[in-house]
Amino acid sequence: MALKLGEIVAKNLRQIRQERQLSQEELAHRVGIHRNYVGMIERCENSPTVDMIERLSKVLQVDPAVLFKRGKS
Repeated sequence: MALKLGEIVAKNLRQIRQERQLSQEELAHRVGIHRNYVGMIERCENSPTVDMIERLSKVLQVDPAVLFKRGKS
């Protein structure tokens, strides 16, 4: 079964954050949000706004579209 878009964003956010060797707390600090919010996005408990996707991708130094990219099934 294909992942939902929120699940794809969550998976990609976590993977890119870990590749950058950033904790949820450090990413949140750099973006200017609470660390719990990063965790909520990564657990699909909250959906980020378009503005938040832009802020996260800027800090992670990736094109925002990368967060929506489906992996290989």
